[in-house]
Amino acid sequence: MNLSPEVKYWSQFFHPIMMWALLLLSLYAAYLGLQVQRTRSASGEEKKELIKGKYNIRHHQYGSILLGLMVAGCVGGMAVTYINNGKLFVGPHLLAGLGMTVAIAFSAALSPYMQKGANWARMTHILLNFALLGLFAWQAITGVQILQRIITQ
Repeated sequence: MNLSPEVKYWSQFFHPIMMWALLLLSLYAAYLGLQVQRTRSASGEEKKELIKGKYNIRHHQYGSILLGLMVAGCVGGMAVTYINNGKLFVGPHLLAGLGMTVAIAFSAALSPYMQKGANWARMTHILLNFALLGLFAWQAITGVQILQRIITQ
């Protein structure tokens, strides 16, 4: 693609900024998920108060937003890398990012089963999302290292 050098340079920062925002959003979605779990196991007045927070609806909404934006961020990061370099750099950052995209897709795909009360789906969802958060934190660190290389060039 024939893009101006300025556009090529600044386009490299959209993916990291978006992904850092998504990491924060992921942490908030995890908090909401923990509140859903807490609501499920509560009883009496505590349960009534927790239900008012509508944590289940909010968790589902934020999870849906995360799914869409994470897939878009993954594809966008690869596209910008390809546009600027004419190739993708196959390494741990790319492979973990693709793994995160697959994990969030599988995690979201479990929603219909969880809504029907399948405990195996709920536990798998939780495990996938904790693994996703761990990979996401590691991605943030390796992404900063990549950014530092871009800035110094």
